[in-house]
Amino acid sequence: MEELSRFAEFARTLAAAARAETMRGWREAGHARNKAEGGRFDPVTESDEGAERAIRALIERHYPDHGIVGEEFGERQAEGAWSWSLDPIDGTRSFVCGLPSWSTLIALLHRGQPVLGLIDIPRLGESYIGHDGRSSLRDADGDRPLSTSRCSSLAEARFSTTDPYLFEGVEQESFTRLRTKVRVTRYGLDAYAYARLAAGSIDLVVESGLKPHDYNALVPVIRGAGGAVANWRGEDDFSEGHVVAAATQELLEEAVRALNDIPS
Repeated sequence: MEELSRFAEFARTLAAAARAETMRGWREAGHARNKAEGGRFDPVTESDEGAERAIRALIERHYPDHGIVGEEFGERQAEGAWSWSLDPIDGTRSFVCGLPSWSTLIALLHRGQPVLGLIDIPRLGESYIGHDGRSSLRDADGDRPLSTSRCSSLAEARFSTTDPYLFEGVEQESFTRLRTKVRVTRYGLDAYAYARLAAGSIDLVVESGLKPHDYNALVPVIRGAGGAVANWRGEDDFSEGHVVAAATQELLEEAVRALNDIPS
């Protein structure tokens, strides 16, 4: 616990370095390169790259034996059990549109498992961190512990996903089946939706197509706030990019049944 507390403060230092890069470029971030092929649009900006470089430089200086896996610059192998997972700007589409909900995601992994996660929301001045089975929010009002809403029913749930048009085929059918069972649906929040789930103002997030740098930081934050995270089958293997995050285990299980069309 003492070691993770030390790493948590270092993660905050990493987030501050990223903020210095992203906040400088945020108001003029309309230009983005497309790094995707095949007609898709996957934007990357100079701020994405500058923020990841700043984080990497600090890790390499202070923990040269730690591994690093980042969205923009790939992997540096670990010499031991620890490695960092980085998404310098999660929600680059929001970033280039001048919206405030983009975030920086930083996770620390021990032997491949995320044990510390940080969701930093630079434009809103909010930083969500989770480790050792607890989570907290730091903002202009100080530090306070996080707790999910404890919602346990789809009929009462406030639901979010980044973009309903990212689902296709069977996934679209599953998403529609779930969406029709919840009380409120909001779109476009990217990782901020998971942060607000940990804070108790969103109850359920379901997404697909996520990469490890997209979800590694989310898991410790949500679980530390008392929430549950699994894949669409209710399991811990996220390698297919399917994520269900819920305020309670009961809500997660009901969501999994809806996604898979399993009667209650």
